[in-house]
Parts: sequence; C-alpha cells; structure tokens
Amino acid sequence: MEEMILILDFGSQYTQLIARRVRELNVYCEIHPFNHIPAITSNIKGVILSGSPYSVRDAESPFPDLSAFRSKLPLLGVCYGAQLLALYSGGDIEPSSTREYGRANLSFINNENVLLKDMTNGSQVWMSHGDTILNTPSEFEIIASTHDVKVAGYHIRGEQTWGIQFHPEVYHSTEGKTLLHNFVVNICGCHQSWTPASFVETTIKELREKIGGDKVILGLSGGVDSSVAAVLLHKAIGTQLYCIFVDNGLLRKDEFEKVLDSYKHMGLNVKGVRVGDQFLSELAGVTEPEKKRKIIGRVFIEVFDAESHKIEDVVWLAQGTIYPDVIESVSVKGPSATIKSHHNVGGLPDFMKLKIVEPLNSLFKDEVRRVGHQLEIDPEILNRHPFPGPGLGIRILGDVTAEKVRILQEADDIFIGGLKSAGLYDKVWQAGVMLLPVQSVGVMGDERTYENVVALRSVSSTDGMTADWSHLPYEFLAKVSNDIINKVKGVNRVVYDISSKPPATIEWE
Repeated sequence: MEEMILILDFGSQYTQLIARRVRELNVYCEIHPFNHIPAITSNIKGVILSGSPYSVRDAESPFPDLSAFRSKLPLLGVCYGAQLLALYSGGDIEPSSTREYGRANLSFINNENVLLKDMTNGSQVWMSHGDTILNTPSEFEIIASTHDVKVAGYHIRGEQTWGIQFHPEVYHSTEGKTLLHNFVVNICGCHQSWTPASFVETTIKELREKIGGDKVILGLSGGVDSSVAAVLLHKAIGTQLYCIFVDNGLLRKDEFEKVLDSYKHMGLNVKGVRVGDQFLSELAGVTEPEKKRKIIGRVFIEVFDAESHKIEDVVWLAQGTIYPDVIESVSVKGPSATIKSHHNVGGLPDFMKLKIVEPLNSLFKDEVRRVGHQLEIDPEILNRHPFPGPGLGIRILGDVTAEKVRILQEADDIFIGGLKSAGLYDKVWQAGVMLLPVQSVGVMGDERTYENVVALRSVSSTDGMTADWSHLPYEFLAKVSNDIINKVKGVNRVVYDISSKPPATIEWE
C-alpha cells in the first residue's frame, strides 16, 4: 500500500490546501472528516489535524477520540487542531484580546526542534484564529512565538506531537513548505515516492486486476479528466474500453469534429453520437438554471444508456471523477447540499446496472494534468480550460434555442481564438462568453439596432475553488469586442465580468 499522511478535516477553508502542499512533496495524503476516522493501517505514517471555523470552547465544536493514533503516530495540530490537543492535555484556551488574523512574524524559533529545522527568525506566517492557548501543561515545550502570540508552536515532550497556531499551508506563510517537509519527511519518514510515473504504474496494475477481462464504457467530454481517465484505462485494458462522445448541441463551435479527430489520433475506440436536436427539444422554454442542468443530465444519461446497450456484456462504467468532487460529497457536516446536479460522484441511475471505476478520484486537477503529461497526451487536450458539463446551456441565461446557441458559439469562438492568438490562453484558468437575457439599443451604420448583450468571463485560479477575474489588456478586450460586434449577427454590445469567486461563481448559472 502507498504510504500516506492522514488529514482530519474540522471544516477549515484551508484543509484542501494542506493536502495540496503535502502532495507537492510527492507524498500521498487523504482528507477524512473528523467524524469518519478511517482504520489506522501500517501505511499511515502521520496525522495532521486541520483548522476549523469552530472554537474549542463551543459546546458544538468537534471533539473526536484521537486515541487510535495519539502517541502512536507523529501528530501535527494546525490552529484548531493545536488548540484541541492543548485542551485534551489540560491546557487553557481563552478568547484572544484581539482577533489574530493575517500576516505575523515569528519572533522566536527553536531551530533545535526538528519541526522548525531550517526556519528563520522573523519568518512570516499566516494567523486565522480567535482563541489563544494559555497555561500549557509542564510537558509542553514552546518552540515558536510571535510578538502577540506566546504559544505559536509547541512540542509535547515524550511524544511525536506538535501544535502550531499558524497555517503553514497558506502561501503567506513563507516557510510553511519547510515546516511541512520537516513533519512529513523528517518526522514521519515518508519517502517522497508518489510521482506521476509511480501513479501511472500502480493505477494501470490495479485497473487490470480490478477489471480483468470485462468490458468498460466511458463517456468522453473532450476535457482533461475524461481524456486522462480514458488513456489510463486504454493502457490497462486496451480494446475492452468503449468510449462514447455525445454531442448535446451545446458544445463549442466545431468542437465535436475536433475532439473526435484528436481521440482517433490517440488510438482510442470512440463513437461519436450527434443528438443536439433532442437536447434542444427537451430544453425548449425552460429558464430555471437547475432545471436546465437536470434536463441536460437526464437526456445525456438516456442517450448514453441507449448507446451502451448496443455494446454487449458491459460490466463497468468509468468516470473522470477527481478528488475535489469526492471531498465535496463527503463533507464535515455530511454530504454537501451545494453540489451542482451534474457532479454525480459515484452516482448512477438505478436502471444502469453497472459497476463504477474512477481511476482519477484521488487526484487534484493539476495532478491529473501531470499524469496526462506522463502519459504523453497531446498538450492541446491537457491544457484545455475547464468546460461545464451542461455546456453552453448554462452560459445562455434564460431559455435555450438553436439561434442563441449559434450566437454564443460564434462569440465564444472569437474570444477563445483571440486568447490563443494573443498568447493569453494558457495564462488564464478558464474563459468563456455568457449570452445575457437582455437586449440593448445600438447604432450600426445609419440604423438603430436592438440586439443581444454578451459578457466575457476570464478568471485566474489554481483549482476553481476560488478565482480572481483576469486583468486582460485593454487593447485585447477592445479588439475582441469589436470583432464580436462586427462578425456575430445579433450582438451589438460586449461587457467584461470583473467579479471574483467568492462571492460570484465562475459560471453565471
């Protein structure tokens, strides 16, 4: 079994960042809710307790039983985790005189302690807490302080247990990676062997053992996740894999033909199915976003099911589910109520009696791309921006018609093509055009017009969890706006969305 670090999630906004930083050290880790602690097996080398929006003084705050690994495995408590360990050990936790949030500097560091080896005095850290650890037990050794926080870090003598009041996983903690390396590698003894190459080798072997001689179907979308999943499966089971690419009529301009062509060059067994009219018919007159998503999802499943029945003796359905989808579906407070309906993690209609295989469900998006590079997948596919499952159906605000799809496809093609021509495409996380349910007055030649408004959307992000709007050059935006208005019949106004996530989302619906 792959050696791993166990991360217990107490609901912090930064928990996924802890996992990402550990994996950047080429060490596998998993996030589990504090109320669903897995069995402690020999491959678990250490445990990290995350922060939390709760105070340890609250009656409703999480208080798990840590006896399964306390004093048996290296343990690092971060923020809430540090306060929890201190409280368990008899320390006092009191409200801070002022809320300690933001940048701070370590005014004292004990470099003799292995956790803080090679960190420098004055190192900047990120604080985010409303409570302070006071009156620590005698076995607690204070190993770091700031001007305002005496117990910024501690070590419990006689145990491999540490607590830190700051967040090493956050970018603003400038030596956070050093601290995590000290814990994961020097203290836990992890070998940093979890690489894209090792993942590919292990996964292909596991897929062969799991699937055997069975047939597998996979719905391809042209995106990164399903493409990498397909190539992994193809390398594992070859012609036992059958791929289906559905054109729902809501793809980007000429995308169906381009994607099919790229897959054929990859040696995949792919069948393309054009059923755009069926989707548009079902969507006629529907304006509510979630209802549109559900219709698109339902029709896709119906089409996919019909096509899968044309292949005899299929046993498995493969999905391109990735780790953030899994984390969202099993949250600290139970399954998240905010997951959009096209994120069917492990989900399958009852009438499709197939077993599910998800070869990427332990990877973040950037890790999927690295695995794709290891598999030598075309960079044109690997570097594609994320594209919503419901396609342009949720970029057309209001009801969806063939004419609106045409307008949006043309405008989107100009925007995306412009980003590529200007060398900007790979510098942004995601971009697209929204067709708004409003019309505005314009002037073309000597005539007044009353036509559609489109909004350009471009964001920078690491994983889509948060995003900032892209500061694209004014000259570029001016050219794209001019090209869309002059070349796309039905549009006379272009606006640019400068909202960040949160509070806005990347898509408009």
